[in-house]
Amino acid sequence: MNRIKIGLLGCLLAFCSSIQAQEKLYKNEFPLSDVSLLDGPFKHARDLNLQVLLQYDVDRLLAPYRKEAGLPEKAKTYPNWDGLDGHVAGHYLSAMAMNYAATGNKECKKRMEQMLSELKACLEANAINNTEWGVGYIGGFPNSKRLWTTFKKGDFSVYYSAWAPFYNLHKMYAGLRDAWLYCGNEEAKLMFLKFCDWGIDITSGLNDEQMQSVLNHEYGGMNETFADAYQISGEEKYLIAAKRYSHNMFLEPLSQGVDNLDNKHANTQIPKFIGFARIAELSGDKKYDNASRFSWETITANRSLAFGGNSRREHFPSVESCGDFINDVDGPESCNSYNMLKLTEDLFRMQPSAHYADYYERTVFNHILSTQHPDHGGYVYFTTARPRHYRVYSVPNEAMWCCVGTGMENHGKYNQFIYTHSADSLFLN
Repeated sequence: MNRIKIGLLGCLLAFCSSIQAQEKLYKNEFPLSDVSLLDGPFKHARDLNLQVLLQYDVDRLLAPYRKEAGLPEKAKTYPNWDGLDGHVAGHYLSAMAMNYAATGNKECKKRMEQMLSELKACLEANAINNTEWGVGYIGGFPNSKRLWTTFKKGDFSVYYSAWAPFYNLHKMYAGLRDAWLYCGNEEAKLMFLKFCDWGIDITSGLNDEQMQSVLNHEYGGMNETFADAYQISGEEKYLIAAKRYSHNMFLEPLSQGVDNLDNKHANTQIPKFIGFARIAELSGDKKYDNASRFSWETITANRSLAFGGNSRREHFPSVESCGDFINDVDGPESCNSYNMLKLTEDLFRMQPSAHYADYYERTVFNHILSTQHPDHGGYVYFTTARPRHYRVYSVPNEAMWCCVGTGMENHGKYNQFIYTHSADSLFLN
C-alpha cells in the first residue's frame, strides 16, 4: 500500500458528478464512477457479470414481496431454498445500483427504478393490508403475517421454526441503502428509514433477554443496518437499535480477546462483526472496536486459507480440525469472503494499515475473482481446497443460493477499494 499526497489525485482520477458518491457513508471512498477499470481480468469479470445479471426477471424476483403485501401476482416467484423467498432480490437491487454507478449502464438504472417503484407499492399495501404488524414493512419472507404477528407479541414459535427471517430481510435493507448510497435515490432512502422504523417497532415489546434470544437465530447484518440509518439520519434511536441488534454472545468475549468461534456457523457471525465495526466507527465505543478488530485478526490469522477464504461445511473449524479443509468438498464459502472484505474496508477506514489492504488484495484476486466462471459467468458457492476436486457453478434464473446473491454484487465493485483517501493523503491499495 503506497501513500501519496492528494494533490496528485487529479492525475489519477477523473471526477464525475452525475452519480452520487458512497462517501456519504464511507468517508474515505471515491465514487465508483471516478475509477475506471482498464482491460484485464477485473473488467472482464464485471462486464460478464453484467450480462448474467440482465438475464434475470425483475417481476419474478419481486413476486414474494407482492404476495406478502397482498398485491395481485405479476409473475411466478423463482424456485428457492424453502423459506428464503425474496433474499436474492435485495442483492439484485444492490447490484443494479453498483453497476449503474460503475458503468452508467442505463438498463441497470431502469431496473433499479422499476424495483423501487414496485417496493414502494408493497410498502404502501402493507400499511393497509397488514396494519397490525406491517407498517413500514418491505419483506418477501414467506408467511410474513403469521410470523410477525406472533413475534411482535413475544411468541417466537414461528420465528424459531422459520429459516433466518432477519437474514432474509437484511438483504433488502442493504439493497435500499445501496440504491441511495451509490445512485442518490431519495425514495430508496425514505423507504430504507421506514423499514428501519419497522425493525424498531417489531422488537419494541421485547426485553433484553428476549432480544438476545432472537439474535441466536441468523440475522445477517441487522446491526450494521441501523448503524447506517443513524449516520444517514442523525437520529439516536437508530444507534440504540444497532446496539440492541448486536449479539452479546460474541460482543463480550471478542472485545476481551477471547476466541469463541470454534464450530460456529461462519457467515452467521461475520455480518455481526461488520455491525460492531460500524457502531465503533460512529460512536467511538471501544468495546465494539475491540470486538470487530479481534474478530478480523483471529479469522484472517487462524481460520483462513492462503487464498483468503475461510470455513468448511460453512463452519469455522477448530485448530484440531483444520485438516478438514483438504478432506471436505465443502470448502470456503464465497459469502464469507464477501463479508470479510466489507469488514476489512470498515477497519481500514478507521485505521489505514497495509495488513488490511494486503488481505483485501489477496482475497479479491484469489477467491472473489475465481468464484465467477470465466466463460458463462456462473457463481460458486464453495471453493474446495480438496485436491483434484471441482467447483459447481450456478445457472441464471435457476440457482438462488446465498452465494448467488453476494456474487451478483462482487464483480460490480472491483474499483471500490483501489483508491481511498484520508485528510490530504491518497492510498493506493
